[in-house]
Amino acid sequence: MNFLKTALLSLSILISIPFYSQNDEEVMKEIYNLSLTKGKSYDWLNYLSNQIGSRLSGSLGAEKAVAWGKEELDKLGLDKVWLQPVMVPKWVRGAKEYAFIESEPGKTTTVNICALGGSVATPALGIKANVVEVHNFEELAALGKENIEGKIVFFNRPMQADLIHTFEAYGGCVNQRGQGAVEAAKYGAVAVVVRSMNLRLDDLPHTGAMNYGDTSVENRIPAAAISTNDAELLSTMLNLDKNIKFYFKQNCKQLSDVQSYNVIGEITGSEFPKQYMVVGGHLDSWDLGDGSHDDGAGIVQSMEVLRLIKETGIKPKHSIRVVLFMNEENGLRGGKKYAEEAKQKGENHVFALESDSGGFTPRGFSFDCDEANYNQALTWQYLFKPYLIHYFEKGGSGADIGPLKNDKIVLAGLRPDSQRYFDYHHASNDTFDAINKRELELGAATMTSLMYLMDKYGVK
Repeated sequence: MNFLKTALLSLSILISIPFYSQNDEEVMKEIYNLSLTKGKSYDWLNYLSNQIGSRLSGSLGAEKAVAWGKEELDKLGLDKVWLQPVMVPKWVRGAKEYAFIESEPGKTTTVNICALGGSVATPALGIKANVVEVHNFEELAALGKENIEGKIVFFNRPMQADLIHTFEAYGGCVNQRGQGAVEAAKYGAVAVVVRSMNLRLDDLPHTGAMNYGDTSVENRIPAAAISTNDAELLSTMLNLDKNIKFYFKQNCKQLSDVQSYNVIGEITGSEFPKQYMVVGGHLDSWDLGDGSHDDGAGIVQSMEVLRLIKETGIKPKHSIRVVLFMNEENGLRGGKKYAEEAKQKGENHVFALESDSGGFTPRGFSFDCDEANYNQALTWQYLFKPYLIHYFEKGGSGADIGPLKNDKIVLAGLRPDSQRYFDYHHASNDTFDAINKRELELGAATMTSLMYLMDKYGVK
């Protein structure tokens, strides 16, 4: 009788635990072994970063990156590789920016700035004016036109250092970069200078997209980012003397849209060829560094997913596509174009995974999906735990796959350790030497493993 009770209890426990064959663990072990010992992601990124370099939409670098991406995907022997045309904005920085703080006539301190992406230029001789410091749009409104007109508005709200999730800290202050110029112009400001989105104190200005909304061309004012060290200096000097002046000159220009491309490769599914699973990142980057973390890492990791699937002999049930999206940084045109054409063709996308948070040590994934699919993903945590990668949560996925969202698709984002990401984000130090080979390869294997599991067990 005791034996029967024990047997029944053991059976009930087994029934309550999702069953996965040893094969899943073996397949994932092979994926990680291949990525860490015979991976291509690091070499691919070396070429993309050091031989091609920055890849701002509409630039020669972006054009070269498209050709490189297609050539490398062709070499993998995929079932299909093609270019998807997309019109993208062409903004050019021009000559290097220059700025100083003037404490009294003839006494100046040079500071580090860069134009924000999409900004207009200053007049040919630059702009010099008194400065008013604010931390948010409410302070701006409280000051009103009488205190702002004719001045440069200095937005100095730092990223919140006590937030462990650094993307939350970024989200809490990025609106001053994106909409600061529009808001300041309402009160007669002649320009805006914005504290760089960076958690550490350094001398590197961080660019990023800003927009003018429906502001007429003649009413657009220049917008620049200032390094965190120099933001601290400017704030301190303003506290001592409200009459100091700030001078800066930038030479950027918005040109007409040009044609570029998303680069797409596909392994056709063996059972569900008309159901698509996508993995991708964005091929474009800002122009100050070479975009190794943002988002060269995501590009090569996504390419490696398809290579590792082929190398391990996995025969996917669903059609799996890698998409190297163009123009995430200043327009999201590539992501929108891909989703638009998918809808026009009636393509059924069931899963999409994006890597756009840097090439640091992977910690897990965030999922944008219903409870049934999220609960299924949670049952896979134990498979990732031996790799110390089992942080699964509901949340956002990625900007480029966002336009695919509907009430059925499962969207996911790779979540690397983010503590160092904003030290490099959109700055001149986002270069290949900041990449750790092993961390990059772990991320590629992690993405491949999730794609393998999603393909094998399907979407609920």
